[in-house]
Amino acid sequence: MKNILLVPELREMLAEGDKENLREFCQSTHPAEIAEFLSGLTAEEIRNVLACTDPRTRAMVFGYLDVDSQLSLASIMERSDLAGLVSNMSHDERADLIRRMPEEETEILMPVIARAEREDIRRLTSYPEGTAGAVMTSDYAALSPDLTVDEAIKKLRLEAPDKETIYYTYVVDDQRTLVGFLSLKDLILARPTQKVKDVMHPDVIYARLDEDQEEVARKIGKYDLLAIPVVNGGGALVGIVTHDDAFDILRQEQTEDLERFMGLTGAVQEENYLAVPPVVHFRRRAIWIVTLALLGLVSGAILQLFQDVLTGVFILAFYMPMLAGTGGNAGSQAATVVVRALALQQIRASDIARVLWKELRVSIMLSVVLVAVSLIRIFLFAPRADTTGGFSLPRVGTVVALALGLQVITSTLIGAVLPLLAAKLKVDPAVVASPALATAVDITGLLIYFGTAKLMLGI
Repeated sequence: MKNILLVPELREMLAEGDKENLREFCQSTHPAEIAEFLSGLTAEEIRNVLACTDPRTRAMVFGYLDVDSQLSLASIMERSDLAGLVSNMSHDERADLIRRMPEEETEILMPVIARAEREDIRRLTSYPEGTAGAVMTSDYAALSPDLTVDEAIKKLRLEAPDKETIYYTYVVDDQRTLVGFLSLKDLILARPTQKVKDVMHPDVIYARLDEDQEEVARKIGKYDLLAIPVVNGGGALVGIVTHDDAFDILRQEQTEDLERFMGLTGAVQEENYLAVPPVVHFRRRAIWIVTLALLGLVSGAILQLFQDVLTGVFILAFYMPMLAGTGGNAGSQAATVVVRALALQQIRASDIARVLWKELRVSIMLSVVLVAVSLIRIFLFAPRADTTGGFSLPRVGTVVALALGLQVITSTLIGAVLPLLAAKLKVDPAVVASPALATAVDITGLLIYFGTAKLMLGI
């Protein structure tokens, strides 16, 4: 949360033209914190604050601003100033900015950027969204296998200020083919006269250009890497994905899964919540809400179909919320654990039989406990009025308990099978895990409840 006390102070310094204190503020504060404070200012005010600091700090602070602040700021900056800012940004961050900027603005900006940087931006922005190529940076350190350790250290010392990271250095041959890697520790501990090829690790964990970004992030976590190299189809090194990028990828994927789980359609909104127009939120929410509302009419039709049962044994109405809630909870729990297992690649869609067998056993144990609880609830707290339609309370209680047990079993199996079927059909499992599940459980629950009552009570 931004420091609301500092925002008026910044505005006061801007009004007084106090560039010295503004410069001191930018130099003595971490760029992430500066960006947090600046988020309370207008784009014009942010530009004036950043104008008081050096180009490198300016680019670092800009990288920490949220997307809508970046775009607003870029739209009011002079072309030459924006080009200087872009030139000092990290390779992947400036590529992300260019992707998000309107096409007419990028057409004006690109000609004033240095040719080498312009080509780098065009190459990084050419890869499909969601792939390793789209999130990698070309700012990495590489060594020839024929260098000595002493020569390698001298080379890295010269290049270090301009590289994303030098803790991992990649070894490439004359065709840029990735042949190994070194850690900074490896270089420091090796003898100065040793060749890089004698010290390097030849077995490299790498990603391919077209590999899904989530899989790349998982590799970084699985092998505890600071960065992972990205190679093209010929095995040539073209970039790296760093651990901080992996964190952003996983956070984005988790946000997307959460939104899909709650029935939100469309692309994940990276902009600030308040900056997104209400009509956008409406479009993302309306489809599932309207669809499920229409499907909810099926539940009404089922109640109408069994109205004679409900009228004859009115006590059944008292336990409908319990069955609906318990069934929904059981289904949601099953869906959650299955979606998580799919996301972590612990199971695949082809494991449907094994998953259903496991969830069946879990649901039977749950149903036994809930049947006992429901019977106790009915016998101790059942209404004393004549609401049983002439049937004995134990008989009605057995109907409710049996229906509850069956509801838990079917809801659990539905909750487990829906994400697996979605994965089989190449659909995001989170899409059907919550919105579709709730309606399916309601419909099946009512059919089970009134079907059991009609069958056992003979109404």
